[in-house]
Amino acid sequence: MIRAGRRHLVRTLADLAAQQGVSPQRYAKLKPYAAPGFPAPVSAVGARRRLYDGEQVDAYLLGEPVPELPDQDEDADLLDRQECAAVLGVSPRTWDGYKSAPLLVENVTEVGGVEHWPRGAVRQYQASRPGKAAVTGRPKNTGDQVPRDQLPVLTAELLDADPAISAARVTEELGVHRDTAQDALLRLRAERMAELMGKDAALTPEQSAAALGYPAGQVRRATVLAQAVVRAHRAAPYFADVAQAVHRAGWTSTATVPDVQYPADDLVVAVLVLDGTEPPAPALVWDERHGWRTATSRRHPLTKGAVPPPPGEGIRYLTEDTTPPPDALTAALTA
Repeated sequence: MIRAGRRHLVRTLADLAAQQGVSPQRYAKLKPYAAPGFPAPVSAVGARRRLYDGEQVDAYLLGEPVPELPDQDEDADLLDRQECAAVLGVSPRTWDGYKSAPLLVENVTEVGGVEHWPRGAVRQYQASRPGKAAVTGRPKNTGDQVPRDQLPVLTAELLDADPAISAARVTEELGVHRDTAQDALLRLRAERMAELMGKDAALTPEQSAAALGYPAGQVRRATVLAQAVVRAHRAAPYFADVAQAVHRAGWTSTATVPDVQYPADDLVVAVLVLDGTEPPAPALVWDERHGWRTATSRRHPLTKGAVPPPPGEGIRYLTEDTTPPPDALTAALTA
């Protein structure tokens, strides 16, 4: 962590290389920071970017005693992703979901190219989170007790603690409907399985589930959905290019990427709402089976069950190619 009042002293490996008059590549090859006695990084163990305290490094290079860093925790200490997760007792992956909370968004700061949060803000967020004791299940004839936007991160925390957790247990812990809990677990497990499969193409869905500790009997649907998620991840760069092209044409107010959905576990669709000036259609829908088509509604662009609607009455299938170049897509829209 970066102790309170020491942010201005933080140095990256590139800073240390410049201090020694060598290139970052040469510095990384020489690894002088691995020498005995070199100050330890102030970044978390295993962090992708090493950060160092400049006062400690300067003392080491001058052959002087390396000063100790303060050991008293303060609210102004800056914590990285792994350290924030440790404070809350969750995994870094779960923290990635928490950090979108308004309180944490307001307090995030970047040091050396790494996001950090003040310890005080993390503690404040921890105190404001709905605890497990706050709910004791879903009372009869009541709605879900957890706001929809908090459900994924709270369910992820439970899944981190127990990979074999059941939907019934999530219902009991969070006070949500059984179907809501089941859907949240399905999507979380599928996303995590897809992440492993994306890193190792040789992994099957069943193998990735086993590696994550998910019981085979609980992940039959997730193994199907995970394969769709992998395909969606592969299509993500293409969706980003389409978003840019449509935005350049003035049909969207921002270059927001299409919203990917899985109306059936084995099907990927994406929706791009056209909210710009005089768009050629209210929305675009991409279906991995049929490619792009126009939609007649911004609010409800998908038909029930994602059944492809027939052409006519505002529905146009734009190209025969399922992934046409973005410029070809915009040309088809104006044809």
